[in-house]
Amino acid sequence: MGLAESGEMYLETIYVLTRRSTSVRSVDVAESMGYSKPSVSRAIGILKAGEYINVDRSGFITLTEKGIQAAENLYERHTILTSLLVSLGVEKETAAEDACKIEHVISRESFEAIKNYIKDK
Repeated sequence: MGLAESGEMYLETIYVLTRRSTSVRSVDVAESMGYSKPSVSRAIGILKAGEYINVDRSGFITLTEKGIQAAENLYERHTILTSLLVSLGVEKETAAEDACKIEHVISRESFEAIKNYIKDK
């Protein structure tokens, strides 16, 4: 079973934060997403149980291989969809917000078609 949309958002946020810094903690995720620490703590527990992340004794979060694969897929969807919308004339901030919504519901088939379309341009 895959992650719910909220889990995907947390996973993508952790991925983006790990690209910026070698150390990521729950407080960093909460700050980045604007969520409460208890909400983030619950999500971290779900991601850990799903074997998407590991959390060490000091509270540092690392992505597992499964987590990296899922997060990279989400991040690719987000960046490609954002780029597509910007190329169509949508303001960058609006494009990023809309891409974030679309990336969680678009089918693999439709996304691959968009990706191939952009590649062929």
